[in-house]
Amino acid sequence: MIVQAFLRWAETAKAGERSKAATALAQAFLRLPAGSEEQRSALLGMTYLLDDPSPRVRLALAEGLADAAHAPRAVVVALAEDQPEIACTVIARSPVLSESDLVDLAGRGDEVIRGIVASRPALPQGAAAALAEIGDEGEIILLLENPTALVTRFSLRRIAERLGSVAAIRHLLLDRDDLPADARQLLVEHVSTALAGSLLVRTALSPRRIDWMTREAEEAAAVAIAGIVGLQDIPSLAEHLRVSGRLTPAFLIQALCTGKVDFFAGAVVVLSQLDERRVRPILATGRGHAVRALFEACGLSRPLALVFVQAVLLWRQAAAGRSVTSISRQLLETFSRVQVEDASVIEMLSMIEKLERSETRTNARAFAIDASLAA
Repeated sequence: MIVQAFLRWAETAKAGERSKAATALAQAFLRLPAGSEEQRSALLGMTYLLDDPSPRVRLALAEGLADAAHAPRAVVVALAEDQPEIACTVIARSPVLSESDLVDLAGRGDEVIRGIVASRPALPQGAAAALAEIGDEGEIILLLENPTALVTRFSLRRIAERLGSVAAIRHLLLDRDDLPADARQLLVEHVSTALAGSLLVRTALSPRRIDWMTREAEEAAAVAIAGIVGLQDIPSLAEHLRVSGRLTPAFLIQALCTGKVDFFAGAVVVLSQLDERRVRPILATGRGHAVRALFEACGLSRPLALVFVQAVLLWRQAAAGRSVTSISRQLLETFSRVQVEDASVIEMLSMIEKLERSETRTNARAFAIDASLAA
């Protein structure tokens, strides 16, 4: 009878009075004993108000229930599917909404709803993954700016793939310590593409010069990333470089000569398709013919494989403390004493010579800085 009286009253009451009634019903439901007749009556009244023509009434209902863990799920879900100014109240705050609810809301909602989901505190990783797949620039920025969102490394990689060309998203991704190494390398490639396409660069430099500079910059960045990458990220970074055509002999010899031995070993695993437990012992202690066979399994010609064999032997000496000279310099000295006719080896030695010059300049700069500080 109480519910019937309320319904009759609601038919003629003004919107302001109905919004007060919505607030009162929400408060009553949350205070009344669970399962009581009075609570069921309050639920019926709130369910009726879900169809109220005034957004003010439905907003009052949403605000009354938004923070309650035991709010009626059917009412909360209905409010989350209402117009944005009402939905945002429960989407942003209600503990009743599950991870699957948030995934559904992100999938069916517009950019406003997805933005609200992205900003929700402690956003579950499933909802974050859904946004990473379908979110536009604005929603992804909100997601990355949400400090409590549970964004997995896979989702970060997916965002880099989809929207790495957007400068604001690149900056947010690169600031994260949990960004996977292959995603970081992908963003470097996006930066190179953006610079190569800028009007200033295209006006100042020839197309051939731009291509050379971007290729050199990407390779230098990849080598730098290879030096700081965690062991768990090495396979994915090596595979990304292989697929993109950047895991070249020149890149590998540069990684080895500059001491990125963990990455070098991981790259050999990817290229040879051999088990890591076989590859690492061969590189560390294997005889020359075993090391050469390993590099030939990576697709290197025998002449190039012999250069890598020599580089590995020199690395072992350096690791054992029996040599302080750079590997690149020792390689140049070794092959300067023999007649080299293979074109690929000649090209490789030219690249090693360029690397050795770069190392010399870097060491000179470091010495000058230390001397200046000492003075």
